[in-house]
Amino acid sequence: MREYGSNINLPSLDNLFSSEQERQEAKLEKIQILPLTELHPFRNHPFQVRDDDEMDKMVDSVKEYGVMTPAIVRPRKDGGYEIVAGHRRCHASQRAGVETMPCIVRDMDDDTAIILMVDSNCQREHILPSEKAKAYEMKLAAIKRQGQRRDLTSGQVVQKLSVQEVADGSGEGYKTVQRFIRLTNLIPELLDMVDEKKISFNPAVELSYLDESQQRDFFEAMNDTQNAPSLSQAQQLKKMAQQGEFSYEKAFDVMGQEKKSEKDTVTIKNETLRKYFPRSYTPKQMEEKIIQLLDAWQKKQQRRNER
Repeated sequence: MREYGSNINLPSLDNLFSSEQERQEAKLEKIQILPLTELHPFRNHPFQVRDDDEMDKMVDSVKEYGVMTPAIVRPRKDGGYEIVAGHRRCHASQRAGVETMPCIVRDMDDDTAIILMVDSNCQREHILPSEKAKAYEMKLAAIKRQGQRRDLTSGQVVQKLSVQEVADGSGEGYKTVQRFIRLTNLIPELLDMVDEKKISFNPAVELSYLDESQQRDFFEAMNDTQNAPSLSQAQQLKKMAQQGEFSYEKAFDVMGQEKKSEKDTVTIKNETLRKYFPRSYTPKQMEEKIIQLLDAWQKKQQRRNER
């Protein structure tokens, strides 16, 4: 006689407390040690891998401890793996003379991979405006495609929800993300100047509304006048372009305008001046008295110098 329950197969503890999907994902998420020769950069990767001080520190860390955080890669149709997150770790490993790297292999479609690639890089400290601009543009396009596949038929709804989703994932505001994406409309020469801090962010956004020919005329006018645009100048140029009045000559005139510099301005707060004048004095009377006192001070200094 057989013992009761002898043919019963009890599930393992892992099976009792996890779903089939979770168990399958756990299998897929196992860390694999892959040769660097099988790892390929993400297509159109917007973030530069720079050999700067941070990279030098990473190389030293890899030499001493190895790569602590696995890269995330996906299989390529042509063989090998495409890096989704971990380009800098891969470069540091190459410089450190290491031949392999820990990776998590994950099957992803293009849009999912783009979103993960952007999100894994945008939290870094030193990111150029051009890198953010391209990354946000790529993520926005991916999210819009996903939204269209979910039957969001209104183009405006898809656009608004998509930009908000990019903003939520980046930690930046909706308007800021919109303005970064605008920078992708700049010609390369102007975008380089934004990266080099020769053109400030806000004027650059205004200049992005000029078409390519107008931007090239502006670039020439800026070089000829040796002036970087202020926000008000960039807004003037944008308005001219919108009204069909833009030309190299007008851009040259705008860029040749003398800009008020904070260094040339002295501001004295009203409450500071009030300590020295009767309450009955008007601002005009205070100004006249100040000029009068300065004239007297200047004459006194001149007499001293003549002695």
